[in-house]
Amino acid sequence: MSAARAVTSGQMTAAVLYGSENLRIEQIAIPQLAPDEVLVRVKVALTDGTDLKVWRRGYHARMLTPPALFGHELAGEIAALGTEVRGFHVGDRVVPANSAPCMACFFCRKGQPNLCEDIVFNNGAYAEYIRIPGRIVRHNMLKIPDHVDYLDAALIEPLACVLRGIDEMSIRAGDTAALIGCGPIGLTFVKMLAVRGVNVIALGKRTVQLQNAKRLGAAAVLDVTQLADPVAAVRDITEGGRGVDSVVEAAGVPEACAWALKMVRKGGTVNWFAGCRTDARVELEPAGMHYSEITLKSTFHHTPYFIREALAAVERDDIRASDFITGQSPLGELPRVFERMKSRNGELKTAVIP
Repeated sequence: MSAARAVTSGQMTAAVLYGSENLRIEQIAIPQLAPDEVLVRVKVALTDGTDLKVWRRGYHARMLTPPALFGHELAGEIAALGTEVRGFHVGDRVVPANSAPCMACFFCRKGQPNLCEDIVFNNGAYAEYIRIPGRIVRHNMLKIPDHVDYLDAALIEPLACVLRGIDEMSIRAGDTAALIGCGPIGLTFVKMLAVRGVNVIALGKRTVQLQNAKRLGAAAVLDVTQLADPVAAVRDITEGGRGVDSVVEAAGVPEACAWALKMVRKGGTVNWFAGCRTDARVELEPAGMHYSEITLKSTFHHTPYFIREALAAVERDDIRASDFITGQSPLGELPRVFERMKSRNGELKTAVIP
């Protein structure tokens, strides 16, 4: 018996990462499927900050080793499926996450599947077709509701990470939160916190970033390049100068991590959400954290539960791709798209249409 139904064969166009800032558009074979796998015809793939970092570094220690197919935010339709796949059909509109846990290891049994010891990652969104591993098909690929656009559905992977970060902090309506770093992830935090009735103080470095933060619901914006003391500036606009209830550090730099600990009020929560370099160091004051009962979190990745929560948020129209997409590009132009992103010229996300 054939391993796949409605198999698509032949060549496809795909982006292949060969190393630091070495991305090539090539013709490669359409992936062949194992019995539990699915082939998705990519309708749209979105650029993001993680892919920019991987492009600049030329690798990702956990997700890919060059030469490798590239990209992980996408939505599309099923072009072929293995003979063991159940619950999906050729032609279904789907959004696959970029990973899936094993659901059996120590961390999965502890309810922390984002830390799975055998997590499966998947890349290759910047292509005409992408192979979806069986475990992702089973645990982390969802059908797109008829009224949801492909562009909106493609947001769910980073959105799931953000929603998990918010959940970890127990932020409530009426709270005040500071958000440091107004890239695409930071702006997603602004949007989703504002939707929840949180007063957001957004800190960024560029006028266009701060304009976007205001547009997406920030109650106040601060340009850190114009401030002698960002910590004091935040505290000055909180009740009694006590500091904010929560801080999300979404810039990924040690200086911002240190600011976050000083901006938060007694009993507040800090989330070092963005990943810093492995050699980065931040000085902590244990006594200050202890006597002020500051909670320090560092939320990593998403889980199957929050992938579903993200799609539900998109279904409710809490968030739209149009909030973040600043341009469209054919697949062949992708290397130039990353060159533009490198200059940080105000682009948030580019919708790549294979």
